[in-house]
Amino acid sequence: MKGNRTFTMIKPDAVKAGHIGAILAKINEGGFRIVAMKYTKLSAEKAGEFYAVHSARPFYGELVEFMSSGPIVAAILEKDNAVEDFRTLIGATNPAEAQPGTIRALFAKSIGENAVHGSDSDENAAIECAFHFAGTEIYK
Repeated sequence: MKGNRTFTMIKPDAVKAGHIGAILAKINEGGFRIVAMKYTKLSAEKAGEFYAVHSARPFYGELVEFMSSGPIVAAILEKDNAVEDFRTLIGATNPAEAQPGTIRALFAKSIGENAVHGSDSDENAAIECAFHFAGTEIYK
């Protein structure tokens, strides 16, 4: 059974460029309900923890530096088939390959500065939601 929650972050590049409102509008237009949201900044330590799965990859240090370079908007989204539908809405990691109208086609600058994060599985969505939000911060 597909889950009904996913996790997203509007990344520092999109926050700096002033795209928070437009990205949230696309999320709402996509039929997602926001059940938790916060404007925050990841420390290098927290960014490293969050992206630990990539710690052996050559881009890990650059990723941690980028993700801790400025504020983010973290959110939990709710909708039937949330993970898969959100991955479709955000588009390919490389904005040059993203379908027209997707969040990354509209707002991403590059593969590295790709505007948003989206969970890649129901299991990771649950882990990522719990990493960023306490149960008391999630509203039904």
